[in-house]
Amino acid sequence: MVLGLGPLLLVFMLGLVVTPPTLAQDNSRYKHFLTQHYDAKPKGRNDRYCESMMERRELTSPCKDTNTFIHGNKGNIKAICGNRNGNPHGENLRISKSPFQVTTCKHAGGSPRPPCRYRATAGFRHIVIACENGLPVHFDESFFRL
Repeated sequence: MVLGLGPLLLVFMLGLVVTPPTLAQDNSRYKHFLTQHYDAKPKGRNDRYCESMMERRELTSPCKDTNTFIHGNKGNIKAICGNRNGNPHGENLRISKSPFQVTTCKHAGGSPRPPCRYRATAGFRHIVIACENGLPVHFDESFFRL
């Protein structure tokens, strides 16, 4: 027995219609978070790194004052949104249980228009993020925890 493509196409189209729009929106906010704050394996973590990454990630029109890149594993960052690697922090935020390798890029001053100059600060920090539906969507801060 051979089925035509009609029923298969109908099932596919229904799947697109039934997919909740909030799920797609959450995924886009997560992707935006990754674009702004995630770099798995940085090559150098100096001022030049900051200047090239900020430009590559389109954070220089105007020059963003401060941005932090988190290095490592996406799964460990996502785990902050649950109990495996995160704890509640303030209202609607989560703090990592373990420190992450990060590079913070600060605008060195001058014009807010490109070319932007940045100063890099590399280190290991606990990070604070906001989550929606189990995904990180906003980077709040990073700091040493005593």
